[in-house]
Amino acid sequence: MDIQFFGAAKEVTGSKHLITTKSGKKILLDCGMFQGKGLETDAMNRNLGFNAREIDHVILSHAHIDHSGLIPYLYKKGFRGSVICTPATRDLCALMLLDSAHIQELDAKYFNKKQERHHQYPMTSPIYTAEHAQKCLSLFISVAYDRRFYIDNNISVKFFNSGHMLGGAIVCLDIKENGHKTRITYTGDIGRPNNHILCPPQPFLQTDYLICESTYGNRLHPEQKSAEEELLEIVTDTCIRRKGKLIIPSFSIGRTQEIVYVLNSLYNEGRLPKIPIYVDSPLSVNATEVFRLYTDDMNENVRELMHTDPDPFGFNTLHYVSRASESKRLNNSHEPAIIISASGMLEAGRVKHHVANHIEDPSTTILIVGYCTPSSLGARIQEPGLKEISIFGIVHPVRAQIKKIEGFSGHGDYKEMIDYIRENQDPDRVAQVIIVHGEENAQLEYKQHLEDAGFKNIVIPSKGEKIELPNPNAV
Repeated sequence: MDIQFFGAAKEVTGSKHLITTKSGKKILLDCGMFQGKGLETDAMNRNLGFNAREIDHVILSHAHIDHSGLIPYLYKKGFRGSVICTPATRDLCALMLLDSAHIQELDAKYFNKKQERHHQYPMTSPIYTAEHAQKCLSLFISVAYDRRFYIDNNISVKFFNSGHMLGGAIVCLDIKENGHKTRITYTGDIGRPNNHILCPPQPFLQTDYLICESTYGNRLHPEQKSAEEELLEIVTDTCIRRKGKLIIPSFSIGRTQEIVYVLNSLYNEGRLPKIPIYVDSPLSVNATEVFRLYTDDMNENVRELMHTDPDPFGFNTLHYVSRASESKRLNNSHEPAIIISASGMLEAGRVKHHVANHIEDPSTTILIVGYCTPSSLGARIQEPGLKEISIFGIVHPVRAQIKKIEGFSGHGDYKEMIDYIRENQDPDRVAQVIIVHGEENAQLEYKQHLEDAGFKNIVIPSKGEKIELPNPNAV
């Protein structure tokens, strides 16, 4: 069999890895959107690189849009196979894919109005619509962690909790060819051993081939406790001393709930200043309800807290904002506040409007709490000495403070990932390690770390590259 890489190859986002067996069965590991490349992104997302009708199964590691976001487009292009994932991933995709479709529909409408106003052509259309997002959900099959699911007589899959986000999974895929079994393990995104909310990554089976993410393959995270204290200091400085607004661009799923949980803990301890906090994202509001359904997937600290605080995602000064009119009012308000809003890379959503409205205000702090691809607005806004930046085509002088906290990342750093993999795998029994989902400089350093840990035959594929996966047991 072979595997071909159509995304997240020497870059982050767009995860799509296509396995083709000798019998012709086609299995797609993830079907993610490219993000953060400006005008390039649309063309990259429309060109899958393969025939959607030929895909038999999609195995989905988790619900983040850079891993799941093109499933409705796959459906639009004729895919009618199955999408296999965990129950929480299915529930989150029901929200996230519809939200993604709505964003595209609005963006296309805005672009076409602009083109028409300037008598320019051609017009554009969404990559997919809400109808495609809704219909593709009928193809989803939910499989619980630790349960082996037989796709057919020769192919089975087992999910292990990756600790990255609610429902996130390490995918262990067993494929039998000519009487010999090959195990391919795809890490998706690997979480951290001490997440504020989720359980740590779960042990997984010894594998023949390991396809591994590398987002933070060249970095170490600060201690989690220092991140909490840093957040509290930024809140105090911005909202109390400078009487300003703290704007936190945050992914709707996972990061937002983690920030809210930390603020809730500070509130319970009596340390959080009494200022209003707004979660301004309809998707975040709905996703938080899904989190409340899966308390068994939370770590021991959260479950213990719920004995005394039944809702770790809600407290007196916290307000969830759904209506656009409420969101617009926040921009006109002069009261100190914390606004947590999507998207995390500042590429779309309500947070982009909040930043555009406040970036010229020296009392404002814009706080980045997660990874941003190098070409995204979230990355560009962090450039040292930045004097001005274009948002929605308007150039703004940068007078707000721009801060970053690394400790809230949902991705393990290189040491956390290496420790996790080394605990579960005998390097001598892994035939090959394939590094994906990382910028090339991070991947090269991560490759060296893996080699230092005893792993051999490590490759970093380019987009479109195909790698043969011979059965190491067929000798």
